[in-house]
Amino acid sequence: MNLLWKSQTDRPELFLNALGVLTVLGKNKSETARALFHAGVDWEQLSTQQGTPGAVTTPLPPLPAPFQHWNSRNNRLLWQLLAQIKPDVEAVIRQYGPERIGVVIGSSTSGMKEGEEALRHFRQQQRWPSDFHYRQQELGAPALFLADALGLEGPAYVVATACSSSAKIFSTARRLLQSTLCDAVLVGGVDTLCRFTAAGFQAIESLTPAPPCNPFSRNRQGIHIGEGGALFLVSRDPAPIVLLGIGESSDAHHISAPDPAALGASLAVQQALNEANLADNRLCYVNLHGTATRLNDAMESRLVHQLYPDTPCGSTKALTGHTLGAAGAIEAAILWLSLHPKWNPHRVLPPHVWDGEADPALPALPFVQSGESLRDHRSLVMISHSFAFGGSNCALVLGYRP
Repeated sequence: MNLLWKSQTDRPELFLNALGVLTVLGKNKSETARALFHAGVDWEQLSTQQGTPGAVTTPLPPLPAPFQHWNSRNNRLLWQLLAQIKPDVEAVIRQYGPERIGVVIGSSTSGMKEGEEALRHFRQQQRWPSDFHYRQQELGAPALFLADALGLEGPAYVVATACSSSAKIFSTARRLLQSTLCDAVLVGGVDTLCRFTAAGFQAIESLTPAPPCNPFSRNRQGIHIGEGGALFLVSRDPAPIVLLGIGESSDAHHISAPDPAALGASLAVQQALNEANLADNRLCYVNLHGTATRLNDAMESRLVHQLYPDTPCGSTKALTGHTLGAAGAIEAAILWLSLHPKWNPHRVLPPHVWDGEADPALPALPFVQSGESLRDHRSLVMISHSFAFGGSNCALVLGYRP
């Protein structure tokens, strides 16, 4: 084995056994992989697309009758994610029992869309819709819905730390496995579009007026919001993709602006790298948080230039939109697909799609070009950054084990 890492002995190894993913890029692993590695996406193609960038157009069938009390667009999307990995989930339930399976989901909107529609109905007709219940929009609904739908009896809850929510859930899953409370954990993130979130980002002038977003460009003007999700089955059972390191920090620099010195972000990244025991910080790809806001891109470019200035990197948010609480899991899914030989046999890296006009105020970084392949096949290790409001930071290191 020639990978440039070794496992730690004081914590359980976590393997990402199965993945379901659904975004504007595609409704499953196959479509997502094709869009990332084979479609040759470029800036001009993205910027001339019609419709709402980031909005999932895949039809989301209704939930089965017994679970209609959980009905929301968020949970319908989560149900589609579960369908992609349900045989794997059912297998571990048979193996370990429903009381030994946990559920940890990252989300920031949950069923807020249904709450907005119900409130609009109430204002017009002075009564709530007959099919609405607060549990549809309650923040913990995604995890409780999955546990209910699968008959699981282990811990089930939602982590909500804004844009790092579904990155931090991997740390939560590791603690559940390390404490022996669980033998497997369903881990993921899901968020869907709603007016409240869009209005909030508009109020702080973080939305780009001309989607898609344009990360690290001199012309960047902010995010465009996306929706989607990713759902993993995580356990100690060996699989090709292993979680090598997790780093978390909370610098609390500002409610919405990142620390320009990147102290908290750097702490999270260094912790993840140290856990992974990487020799000389050898990574083959960095998935950047890359929101296309002026302050985040400035902070992150300086961080990357300090830590790994020669490593191919890129933001995938121009492709998916900023999926908020689901972003960490979706970008972990992009690493999973990139590392997995079944889905990416030619080791093509996810492209950094932008207008190519670099900001001269930022350090130059080696952004991945569309169709670019892995330069060094000896080190199949990648990292993903997630930096949220309030300085809630997380970094994940994933590797491929033959």
